[in-house]
Amino acid sequence: MLYHGVCNDFCSVASVFSTLLFSVSGWQILPLQLNCRPLHSSCTGVEAMEAVAIYDFRATESDELSFQKGDILKITNMEDDPNWYTAELMGRKGYVPKNYIDLRPHTWFAGRISRHVSEGRLRQRECGAFLVRESESAPGEFSMSVSYGEHVQHFKVLKDREGQYFIWDEVFSSLNQLVDFYKSNSIAKERTVFLHEADRSQRRPHHAHALVDFIPKHNSQLQFLRGDVIDLLDCSDPQCWKGHCNGRVGIFPKEYVKLIYH
Repeated sequence: MLYHGVCNDFCSVASVFSTLLFSVSGWQILPLQLNCRPLHSSCTGVEAMEAVAIYDFRATESDELSFQKGDILKITNMEDDPNWYTAELMGRKGYVPKNYIDLRPHTWFAGRISRHVSEGRLRQRECGAFLVRESESAPGEFSMSVSYGEHVQHFKVLKDREGQYFIWDEVFSSLNQLVDFYKSNSIAKERTVFLHEADRSQRRPHHAHALVDFIPKHNSQLQFLRGDVIDLLDCSDPQCWKGHCNGRVGIFPKEYVKLIYH
């Protein structure tokens, strides 16, 4: 295994290139596989994130993880190397190239949004609804916004010298663990407030992002490219959904898209 401190500079430059590979079905552009991985692993704050494979990947080293396009991977580490993540798939673990997958962040992780925007999202939500966001004032740190019903309360997520996260006295090795703890222990001191995630089935998504290109084989299918936004018309079928995109209407495999929740 190569030590990532030596080759990170090369990887950062090389990651912008692609290699042209020939497959049975024809010529296909695939991202360059970078054989640069760290010696050690450490837990990231937002761990166990899901990702969908957008290309097939065949491991060439014993510590890599093979997968097929469409597989759902559990990402367990994102911090050690800019080009490789550690992941799990059906009980197997190993390194995966990040440019072969599309991340599906936790529903409660809002990324870099302002305090004001977080209040807008949580206002009039039930008590305990919450989100975690990147701190505006301190890059790399996090804040938690929680609906108290009548107003939104903000908590700064602190980090000690050992890298442990905490809000009150209890410390955790990841944001996941912190969130899970306050789902069954009140995050408020002056009242009882348990965190809970929004029920996706009640949020009624009407749109979806295309995760990969989809080229129809039948006239009834809907063509789209990765990144397109699809208007959802019928999601009653467990395998194929019906949608509208670029002036066309048709059906498509549901695993090719990611729902957009408003």
